[in-house]
Amino acid sequence: MSRIGKQPIVIPDGVTAEVAGREVKVKGPLGELVYGVHPAIGVALTDGELVVRVVKPGKKAAALWGTTRARLANIVEGVTKGFSKQLELQGVGFRAQAKGDGLDMSLGFSHPISVKAPEGIKFTVEKEIITITGRDNVLVGQVAADIRKLRPPEPYKGKGVRYVGEHVRRKVGKVVGSTTE
Repeated sequence: MSRIGKQPIVIPDGVTAEVAGREVKVKGPLGELVYGVHPAIGVALTDGELVVRVVKPGKKAAALWGTTRARLANIVEGVTKGFSKQLELQGVGFRAQAKGDGLDMSLGFSHPISVKAPEGIKFTVEKEIITITGRDNVLVGQVAADIRKLRPPEPYKGKGVRYVGEHVRRKVGKVVGSTTE
């Protein structure tokens, strides 16, 4: 039994939720998000709360019950407050600049790298910190991971793109041994 799946999701003021078949639409001050529910899971809207329940019992339904509830809770939070991730640039000459709906970066390659923001994502840059904001938690995390993948932190000097607060394990470089005769 899922302890997470049992908890109802309270719909705050200013947010409307609508359950139509296997789709849940949530509208709020930051926009609208739609989530498709698996056929083994059912969602009901009662008394200003979304209740997630298992329709067809089984291993798959047990695995998806808590996940569906967590995703719906994130959608409700996303249309009210939004989500953000921060990336940090470490390295000499590593720069980022927000331009229009995209991001131009210099990451030590021979050419600049441009990243176009998907719909609903916004970039802001302060010094060497890139902030990615949006209403969809999954999309914000995926965009942050894609940017980090362009130049992941290397273990010797720690240069690259990393999450703010991420600890990079450093390796000791080669030691030149002296031969004494």
